[in-house]
Amino acid sequence: MKTGKLLLISLAICAAMVAFAFYAAGQMPAGAELPTHWNIAGEVDRTRPALRALLIPAGIGVGLSLFFSVLPSIEPLQDRLEGSAPLMRTAWIGGLLMLVFLQGMIGARAFGYDVRGDFAMLPVGLLLLVIGNMLPKSRPGFFVGIRTPWTIVDEDVWIATHRLGGKLMMLAGAALALLALLPFDPAVRGAIMLAVILPSALIPVVYSWWLWSRKKRGT
Repeated sequence: MKTGKLLLISLAICAAMVAFAFYAAGQMPAGAELPTHWNIAGEVDRTRPALRALLIPAGIGVGLSLFFSVLPSIEPLQDRLEGSAPLMRTAWIGGLLMLVFLQGMIGARAFGYDVRGDFAMLPVGLLLLVIGNMLPKSRPGFFVGIRTPWTIVDEDVWIATHRLGGKLMMLAGAALALLALLPFDPAVRGAIMLAVILPSALIPVVYSWWLWSRKKRGT
């Protein structure tokens, strides 16, 4: 899997984010602060100096891009790498676009707009929808996918687990997107988030063990 071109595109996006950070911070009075965290009710509960707040997503974006660019070279299962390349690229670009969205939310106040914090769940939900759709196409690896001891050692278990995990991830993504768009009481929103996120994370792990143990018993 070649990553050079994608790395250049990613770093160009990060450079644009840095430029936006300086421009947006320049629109605010000296000493102004911008939000960097919101609580479950969508209310700001943490702020940072404007420029620092705007540069945080850009810095994470650089780290994310460098991380994904070196993954193919350190993946032990090189013969299966190409099977997971589309998923890896999607997670890379999707994560970067999510950071662009987050920076836009943070910087919106510099231009007189106040974006609800819970709106940040929208890009997260959309990314989970896309990744969940691509999960079944991936193949065993140490860095991408649902990595349990049983999926890594058995490709059949990997495929079956990722089919189920992909559906659960898409369900969780759709729920998060709806939570971002529809008005919910904070307590209800938190309960729904736990109800969809925890099962989508835990069920595939248990399922992979069950498939492996059943196959081992020959049943």
